[in-house]
Amino acid sequence: MNMSKLHNAVHEYSQVGVSSGIEQASPHRLIQMLMDGAIEKVAMAKGFMVRNEISQKGGHISWAISIIEGLRASLDKSAGGDIADNLDDLYDYMIRRLVRSNAENNPDLLDEVVSLLRSVKDAWDEIPAVASMK
Repeated sequence: MNMSKLHNAVHEYSQVGVSSGIEQASPHRLIQMLMDGAIEKVAMAKGFMVRNEISQKGGHISWAISIIEGLRASLDKSAGGDIADNLDDLYDYMIRRLVRSNAENNPDLLDEVVSLLRSVKDAWDEIPAVASMK
């Protein structure tokens, strides 16, 4: 795990407004928090989208993209092998779907991204915190 990139991702997450516990969190927990933050931002964007609140929708999609870009940048491809490469591709796909959703005002694409994020987070949650710090 690339710690400097993880710190940049944490900065993006702190911009979401959730800063309690970040300073003491392990790298494993930080990734969990980032995923939670991205899921929250996409869900909020969907609410704004269905209410036709365009500015707020775009702002929350942008936050979600920033968080996902932070998660993507924190991947350690030299140590992570195929898993890191696959996650990189998946994060790229999520970002493209968010951009398209914003442009097309398509809430179904937001649901798709939330589903993907939850799948990745569920898998991450299964990894013991100690194993992810090696």
